[in-house]
Formats: sequence, C-alpha cells, structure tokens
Amino acid sequence: MTDTDPFIVEALDDRPLPRRRRRYRAQRGASVETLPQPWRALLVRWIARGGRSRWETLAKEAGAAELQTAQALLDWLVRQGWARVEEARRHGDWWPVRVELIDLPTLRTALGLPDEAALAEQWRLLREALQARCEPLFAQAVAELDGLPPARALARGQLLAAAKRWHEEERSGTRRDFALYARGSTKAVTDAEWFWLETRIDLSELGIERHTPLLLIAAPLTLITPTGRLELAAGTDFCAITPATVHAARQGEQSVARWRLVENRTSFERLARAREADTGVVWLPGFAPTWWREAMARLIALAPAPAEIACDPDPAGIEIALDAGRLWEARGLPWRPWRMAPADIAALPHRAALTPRDRERLAALDQARLPKQLAALAQWMLAHGEKGEQEGLL
Repeated sequence: MTDTDPFIVEALDDRPLPRRRRRYRAQRGASVETLPQPWRALLVRWIARGGRSRWETLAKEAGAAELQTAQALLDWLVRQGWARVEEARRHGDWWPVRVELIDLPTLRTALGLPDEAALAEQWRLLREALQARCEPLFAQAVAELDGLPPARALARGQLLAAAKRWHEEERSGTRRDFALYARGSTKAVTDAEWFWLETRIDLSELGIERHTPLLLIAAPLTLITPTGRLELAAGTDFCAITPATVHAARQGEQSVARWRLVENRTSFERLARAREADTGVVWLPGFAPTWWREAMARLIALAPAPAEIACDPDPAGIEIALDAGRLWEARGLPWRPWRMAPADIAALPHRAALTPRDRERLAALDQARLPKQLAALAQWMLAHGEKGEQEGLL
C-alpha cells in the first residue's frame, strides 16, 4: 500500500455537504513494530482504553507535552490502515472526533501485549482463588472487579491477593513497603490503584500505613534508648513515637499502675489530657495492626501493669477489646473492659440500630468465654437491637 491509495470515506449524516464522516483505509501498511518508542508507548496506553475512544480523551491521555506526538501517531495509524477516524467539519476543515483501532489482537501481538482472552482467563482463575477463601474485608472489592476490563481487573485482583497474603503473614509497614512486597518496587502501585484500594478496604486494618505509623501515648514512663532518654509524660497531652523507637528502648524508668487503651481518637485525646498521674493512656487503632501489637507488647514488657480497654459499645468493639486483651493474657497479666457495660450504652443520648452484619458478629461470639461485662453488653445489644459509640461515653 502507498500513501497515494485512496481512503474510504463514509458520510455519517444525510446533508448534501456532510458535516460528519468516517475515514480509513481497507488495507494494512507498515507494521506498528516500526514505530519509534514514544509512539509505541502512547499506542499501548490507547489500546488499554479498549480500542474505541473520543479523540479528546486520547489527546488528554497524551498530555500537552505529547500532543504533537499524538496527532502524528493518529495520522500514521489512519494512513497505514490501523485506525478509523470519525471527523467533524469545523471552520471549513475536518477535525477528529472519535478513533477506532482496527484488529486489536494483531496490534497487541506486535506490541508484545497479552491478548484479551488470555487476560480474561487469568482473571477468572485469580477470582476463583480469591473467592475460595474470601474474608468479608475483601469480598465486596473482589465482586466489583468483574465490571472492569480483564487487564485492570487482573492487576487490581493481584493487589488484593497480595494484600490478603500480607494480612495472613501479619506484616505491617508503609505503603512503599507494601508496594515493594506486592510488585517488587516501592513506586509500582499507581495513585489510582491506591485510591481504589483505600476506598474499598481498610488499609490500616491490614497494617498498611501511608507513612511510618506512630504510637500515640501519654504515660509516666521514661524510655532509655541507645541514643538518650525519652520522657513519655513530658507533653501537656500526649506524644507520638515510632515503633522502632519503642523497640530500641533497653529499659523503662518509673512504673505504670495501669494501662488504659482507648479506641476512639477524640476520646483518647480527652483522656490523655486528663489522665491520672500513674496511668498510661494509649490510642488503640481499631483492630490493632501488627506494628501496634508488637510496640505495645514491648511497652508491657518494660512496664508490666493491668489494662483497662475502652472500645465502642458495639459488636466490633467487643471483638477489638478481646483482640487487644490477648497481649496481656500472653504475659499472664489481667485486663478488663472499661466503660463497656450495659449501663454505659443505656445512658447514651443517641444509639444506632444493629445491622445484619452486627447480629452475625454477636452470634459468632462465644459468650460463655467472654468477660462478664462484655457478655452482658452483647446480651443488651441483642435484646434492644441497638449499639453505641464511645465518643458519647468518654
């Protein structure tokens, strides 16, 4: 085929002088393998959009820096029979409106891209593996992926699979740590993928923090580290320390009469400012991630004392309190729920109705093994069909 071969032009309206048309060539010319690398990279991004897009969308995909490259690539694709372009007449000239790439399987092969059928099969197998043992934390996210193109569903499904492994291995760290674990590079997870993950699952519950996690604490304790002394009661309200700092402590001076864990952040801040002089108050970030449990276990070793654990008076709050209490049980130390009795929730001015998921959680609890106060709280919620929030109590 030569550039002198005629284009096929189809009018897209019934006007004597059409204002919209489709233009293409029926025969293929040069292979896309001959394209310069910048053109190839841009074409790969266009193919990822499905092969049929508005020209405005493709131009935005290229960006201002590559707009001339995009225009030259479009012209080449049409001249070589790899694209059809729908055009509109404006100011006496023809302007591209919509672009349709032709013979996507051949284009993918030439560019070294996997074909859609192979991607769809890979996604089907991964989806079955994810659904075979899918905790509620991931179930909704997995279900949503079916509506995406196979390549994107596979990529995000692989991130979910990595998150499940991370969770099962009880890892913790920053987002960069997780990206390195999941894809071998600290920058391999895109901003769009991070946004999708954080709006579908609780990353902090998985121990994946945006930055280095911090333990919020106010306590009559001085940590002795290889580089100096850190007084945890020096602040007027509380201080924030990294897990690495806690683990570096060789000993703790002074003593703590009791540790008080508070789940609600606002309630923690209030109690930290008004704490008794001999009490250590620590923020409990929901279902405690591994980094928090390990740091708290180190503090308990440095300053062993009983614990009072205050969580939302709701089904999840019972589970969170039990989970945190195991740290004290592991060292043979007592702990008890605090401000989680039936009288506390009954005194709240506002309560919410239990959801079906709340009732499932309550039914799954072994009430015979619960601390008496938590067993009574569970029975009250079942009887009244209501739950509460800690902020109204503390």
